[in-house]
Amino acid sequence: MILHGAGVTVGAGCHGVGMDSTEALIARLASTVSGAVITPEQAEEYAVARLTEASHPDVRPLAIVRARDVADVRAVVDAARGSGTVLAVRGGGHSAAAHGTVEGGLVLDLSGLRGLSIDPDSRTARAGAGLTAGDYVRAAGEHGLATGFGDTAAVGIAGITLGGGVGLLSRRYGLTIDALLSAEVVTADGRVREVDADREPDLFWALRGGGGNLGVVTAMTFRLDDVSQTTGGPLVLPATPDVLAGFLAAAGRAPRELTTIATLMPCPPVPFVATEHHGSPVLFGTLVHVGPPEEAEQAIAAFRALATPLADLIRPAPYADLLGWEEIPRMTFVSRTNFLERVDEQLAADVIRAVADGPGPTRLVQLRVLGGAISDPAEDATAFGFRDRSMVSYLSCMATGPDTLAEATQWADDLLAALDQGDRAAYVNFLGSPGPVAPADAYPPATWERLRAVKAAYDPGNLFRHNHNIPPATG
Repeated sequence: MILHGAGVTVGAGCHGVGMDSTEALIARLASTVSGAVITPEQAEEYAVARLTEASHPDVRPLAIVRARDVADVRAVVDAARGSGTVLAVRGGGHSAAAHGTVEGGLVLDLSGLRGLSIDPDSRTARAGAGLTAGDYVRAAGEHGLATGFGDTAAVGIAGITLGGGVGLLSRRYGLTIDALLSAEVVTADGRVREVDADREPDLFWALRGGGGNLGVVTAMTFRLDDVSQTTGGPLVLPATPDVLAGFLAAAGRAPRELTTIATLMPCPPVPFVATEHHGSPVLFGTLVHVGPPEEAEQAIAAFRALATPLADLIRPAPYADLLGWEEIPRMTFVSRTNFLERVDEQLAADVIRAVADGPGPTRLVQLRVLGGAISDPAEDATAFGFRDRSMVSYLSCMATGPDTLAEATQWADDLLAALDQGDRAAYVNFLGSPGPVAPADAYPPATWERLRAVKAAYDPGNLFRHNHNIPPATG
């Protein structure tokens, strides 16, 4: 059924603490939210609404609630807390660990929270948690401004922000959390809080890297940065050990105005690369330079000199045009991540071989060189740690379905082990689940303990646990 918040009478017992029946819980939601409550009885809409891009098709939530406003969010949080039902919070549906859906629980879908107010004079923007990066960046781009939200137009801005936010502007302007000025958040007690560096600073600190552990963020205020001149796009190079190692070395030496992503994968049948390379590993370099075109040409020259490009689509363009993937296709995949200090030609050869010989429809290894403005804040300034690391990896192996997940998982785990340089640290936004890396590995030890303390203050019952969970401190 799709229920809307009218004409449903709910008995008082449904509002008490304890385990509500399924029928009473659904009725309670229908009577208190203005958005749609989608249940399995509405088979066609439910079949789509229950999925995320990274989900498996057999995950069946009790209901998906599409919130229209912050009052709806409060109602769902109160219902989940009162009933003991597991709550999954979905922003853009882009979670690599499929945390945007949950078996037998409630899904709170924030995609309806799409308000956006841009003040070009103060260079700030107030954005609803349901917006995607593309929505936001296109609107801000009309003023020559932007906030960095990764490299993909389809990513939800709330999820990427709460985990840190490594993207195409990071070396120039820092992580997404470095541009976050304040947040509206519904905490486990159902209260709506506006937090920033002065109002509830511990919670604001924890939100900037702690994932969805502290509450449901419904709106955010961001700093906007100048992107009036940007040059970038894909540079496709041969996947050879010297080219990959050289690309990463050049990225580390580049001025902070240039951010790069190196992606190794079998070349898809794209029209801008000759068909003879389709299906074989290639290096897709994504480069974005902020500043005058002539300075961009100087910074990018070192990458073009590595080998004769298979395709060179780098050009001066509005920043919004440099984001990829307006939509992410739903797929079954395994992902892994770690931080690295270096990639020499031997390790580069191992990576290329793994990409060439692995299982499944396709595999990719993405290496993002960090530094620049990412390293400027103090290590403990936010809950995102590891600002001193040189690069972060993202490994992904697609599967044709649940029956082939085991071989995809083995591939990802084996390659993660090959990339291990003695540092178990991981980037929480890339962390797959389940996997060999625990949520605690995504934070320095002191940060982890501080996060647990903030969690205990704001969510002592661990209502927000369907995530890379940070358990509340005890005692």
